[in-house]
Amino acid sequence: MASKIAVAVLVIIILSAAFAPFITPYDPVKIDLDNIKEPPGLKHPLGTDQKGRDILSRILYGGRFSVGIAIIAGTISLCLGLMVGLLSGYYRGKVDVLLMMFVDLVLSFPSLLLAIGISVVFPPGIFTVIIAIVAVGWASFARLIRGHVLRLKEAAYIDAARVIGCSDMRIILKHILPNCLPLSFVVFGIKLGGYILTESALSFLGLGAQPPMPTWGSMISLNRIYISSAPWMVLFAGGAIVLTTVCFNILGDALRDRYGVSG
Repeated sequence: MASKIAVAVLVIIILSAAFAPFITPYDPVKIDLDNIKEPPGLKHPLGTDQKGRDILSRILYGGRFSVGIAIIAGTISLCLGLMVGLLSGYYRGKVDVLLMMFVDLVLSFPSLLLAIGISVVFPPGIFTVIIAIVAVGWASFARLIRGHVLRLKEAAYIDAARVIGCSDMRIILKHILPNCLPLSFVVFGIKLGGYILTESALSFLGLGAQPPMPTWGSMISLNRIYISSAPWMVLFAGGAIVLTTVCFNILGDALRDRYGVSG
């Protein structure tokens, strides 16, 4: 039941962000000095910020960046991790040693600090956030997939495929990869929530999408000084982050149960 509710909420969030221009009548970046810091009401359901901008509109448009960046970065991380994990686990030897040394090097750094360091090197913006998340996200996929491939290699059907003359590439793509996908989907679903938190943290620090375009993290950062006098300016954006992250975590748990994946 919880998983169905989580999926429904995620669908609503994603569709609302995708069709934001058709849902809200307000421009998320237009300043309205006549409606500064208005509390939630009929005209502005979630209130306005210190420049009179509608918070609901900014949350919907911000979801396009926050959720979109997480999905894009997560997909790229998954693809890179799959490729490295498959090659490392199947070929072993020097290939495995070299690739896993690099994976361990990446995993040895605190992920958020590494993402911040990468974001500082490049000009702030959407692509920089994607690069930072991918740079810290692919390694955990690679480590998990590699361990799964090591177990799959010992299966009888893999030996049978070698006996009948299947090439290494065919074995990897036709026999091993499909059996790695359930684990990949589970980890992907769980990590999306973390990627949203990472994007929000980078945006909070001013390293993500630049003003006036909104993201959930930047909305919290810009309005945090008003949390006492106008808490709605911070709480609704923070609630969007929490709600989306929790739903992705529930979805990941549901996928784990659905595919019978352990660990």
